[in-house]
Amino acid sequence: MNANSPEVTPGPERTAPDAAAAPGRIVLLTTSHRVAPGLLSWPAWQALHAADRVLCADGAHPQLPYLREAGITVDEASPTAQELVGACAGGHTLVVVATGEGEPALTDGLARLAGTGRVAMPELELLPASYDLPGARLLDLVQVMDRIRAECPWSSRQTHEGLAKYGIEEAYELVEAIEEGDRDELREELGDVLLQVVFHARIAEEGRPEDGEEPFSIDDVAGGIVAKLIHRHPHVFGDATATTPEEVKEHWLRTKAVEKQRTSITEGIPLGQPGLALAAKLASRVRTAGLDIPLPPVEGVGYDLLALAVRAESEGVDPEAALRAAARAYRDAIRDAEG
Repeated sequence: MNANSPEVTPGPERTAPDAAAAPGRIVLLTTSHRVAPGLLSWPAWQALHAADRVLCADGAHPQLPYLREAGITVDEASPTAQELVGACAGGHTLVVVATGEGEPALTDGLARLAGTGRVAMPELELLPASYDLPGARLLDLVQVMDRIRAECPWSSRQTHEGLAKYGIEEAYELVEAIEEGDRDELREELGDVLLQVVFHARIAEEGRPEDGEEPFSIDDVAGGIVAKLIHRHPHVFGDATATTPEEVKEHWLRTKAVEKQRTSITEGIPLGQPGLALAAKLASRVRTAGLDIPLPPVEGVGYDLLALAVRAESEGVDPEAALRAAARAYRDAIRDAEG
């Protein structure tokens, strides 16, 4: 028991005949800091209102103002496991609002008491009052990035231009993890690519008014891609129908053409990408548009590679991936020759 904490004593006496022998109930109430305080599940509110005592070791817990506003008395106390079990005697129910660490000392102590077999243990319940939805950890990433941008001497000085090379490097490392089939590496590289997105979005929040830059945030980035995905998937979010991948691609290209209002099928193709990928992308646009455009009748290694890339695309082969696979085989042969 903390010296500054109020004593944990049993609540009101029960009137049931066997109340004195009833071991009672301990409810460990957990919440997520990624959910706004006060937004608790209905079972959690029921447990809080029905409890004989509600305890919390952290007087600054973000949930406490909302609990008290709802008429729930919360005592700031840190009882030991033995004290908590004793306070439940007589059939009392105690709710412990867990701190961010989850009360490991208390739960370990309760486990040790139960393991002795000499203590009449109360009913123990872990009750999640709020829990994370899918994607909730992205909120942590945004918060961490915000602090790094503000406090790290290196990160605070970075610009979009200075980070551009890292985006390219991380994308290649992601591709390598995919091609190697390494699941652990894939997870890590996806995180590195995600970091680039969040980093650039955090920089963009500041903007540069002197350069005519309007600030935008990660929410603007996410909102934009959500709107784009919904618009380009009318067969999912609208009344259109698509039963094959080809029909889906047709929807995608049609809506994209309306959005972009391009005058050439080559618009939007980044010319700075690797040569084989660039050639394959151009060939894909030509084929999709149903055009018959012959290759330039020029000799040379570059035009030979262009013809190979166009052929690979027509056969459904990614020329960049094919060349990397061949290069890895060549690397292995070199290592074997080296002994």
